Amino acid sequence: MPLCVCDSIAPIENRIEVLILQHPQEQDRLLGTARLTATLLANATLKIGLSWPSLSKILGRDVDPLRWAVVYLGSSKVADLDTDQDVVAITRNGELEHGQNAILKNIEGIILLDGTWSQAKALWWRNAWMLKCRRVILGPKRASLYGKLRREPRKDGLSTIEAAAVLLGRLEKRSEIEAALMSAFEQMLARYRDVQSSMPELLPKPKPKKDWRRNRGSNRRAAPVKG
Repeated sequence: MPLCVCDSIAPIENRIEVLILQHPQEQDRLLGTARLTATLLANATLKIGLSWPSLSKILGRDVDPLRWAVVYLGSSKVADLDTDQDVVAITRNGELEHGQNAILKNIEGIILLDGTWSQAKALWWRNAWMLKCRRVILGPKRASLYGKLRREPRKDGLSTIEAAAVLLGRLEKRSEIEAALMSAFEQMLARYRDVQSSMPELLPKPKPKKDWRRNRGSNRRAAPVKG
């Protein structure tokens, strides 16, 4: 609650659907942004778990995986490719897809893997159906706003809300979506710094890590977030 910014933000209407798959160990992270992203976006779904049988099963309806893009960097970097774009579709081999504009224009949904670098890798490898989707990587023009609060192993690593901001801003060609998401993230970080310096006792104590190996096949649905 000390970090909640829901009372100061307005819902964002997004055309391209957003699906956030969160690793179970990430849901207790204090400065995680998956729930904030799902709360802000009118057309977004948050699922917590390790594996799912298919994209259609997650969404509860038939969809064409080729019209969905999953964001997974892996070892690929936009800086290594011959492009100046910050949202790039790549092949399984990490090469540029031909017809970038046509591919990106045809995307109707994006999948974000929420977790640490290793957790995102686990989600990628445990859900083989993702290989049927388009794969995109990001080459942000600036580093994550997390700064020293939560360090990324690579300069092009972003929080979930920042990745959603870049993607929706470019794919929908609506800079106001990117601005609104980034503003909410900035508010959350500013509030954290204020509470940390003035009232640290209000911040929850770190929780012990849970052993999720016993529930590897389980899926968990996130409860609605109101604050």
